[in-house]
Amino acid sequence: MLQVVDLSSAPGAGPGTGAAAPPGVIVAHGRADDLAACESWLNAATFTLTEDRYEDRRVVTVDSVPDALAELTARCRHWPQASSVCDDVLRAVDPGGPALPAVVTESLAYSTLQAGPEFARWLTERGPARMPDIADPVRAERDGDTLRIAFNRPQRHNAFSTDARATLLEALTVAQLDPSVTGIVLSGNGPSFCSGGDLAEFGTFADPASAHLARTRHSPALALDALTARLGPACTAEVHGRVLGSGLEMAAFCGWVSARDDSVFGLPELHLGLIPGAGGTLSVTRRIGRWRTAYLVLSGRIIDAGTALAWGLIDATGA
Repeated sequence: MLQVVDLSSAPGAGPGTGAAAPPGVIVAHGRADDLAACESWLNAATFTLTEDRYEDRRVVTVDSVPDALAELTARCRHWPQASSVCDDVLRAVDPGGPALPAVVTESLAYSTLQAGPEFARWLTERGPARMPDIADPVRAERDGDTLRIAFNRPQRHNAFSTDARATLLEALTVAQLDPSVTGIVLSGNGPSFCSGGDLAEFGTFADPASAHLARTRHSPALALDALTARLGPACTAEVHGRVLGSGLEMAAFCGWVSARDDSVFGLPELHLGLIPGAGGTLSVTRRIGRWRTAYLVLSGRIIDAGTALAWGLIDATGA
């Protein structure tokens, strides 16, 4: 499920784009000199690892390539289906294209994995869960021409739930319909911006098809994408604390993302046997490329605000 390519001894040309089947997860690695001579492999790989400083969105610098490869190999063996589907989706999504086809592609793949054995295994390991009843999961208020929207489940690090999605969409719809709204600020109350989907709610949809229809017909991703197209950097996310999973995916759709220094970022969905499902295969890819997006998913690594800024995942930092 994982092909490792040593660029110090790799063939001169990487795999072509006209293959009869998806290439699968390809992790290349090498020193900076090797990378400079292997342009086609940098493009073809899922991502490339190096221990050297290398300013290229196709490349991730790690402390130890052998350690990183061992960890990636173990994760891809444990979640082979989710790893492969993640790679397929990231290669299929066009970050320069419209949002709707990408969101639909991602959601169909997500529903496929919801029906698969890796997600079922996670549900069994998690066991029964109960969703707490939290009033006002999202709060919105008008501040002049700006609509301020705040996730409001602080006791759960603003974990994103179905009722939070519905309330968020109500607020975003107001902004879409009201041309006098010239700015949006998306934030989170409490210790975190948004820690991702509420794990207690996972597995509660009747079937994967219904889940797909809910995601694509009631999509904050599409609403945020449309508002950013209209407002540009005036559609802002102000993030702090945990910015994980769907929280990161939604923030990345905004035209400007500012982060407090305590912010941490990640896409942990592989641990559930899933891939990002809130538009992140598009929004995060637009900001940092498919290669580093794949690294965040497949490695499960959390990055700090400084790394996020260097990669272009966010636009500014500050206390």
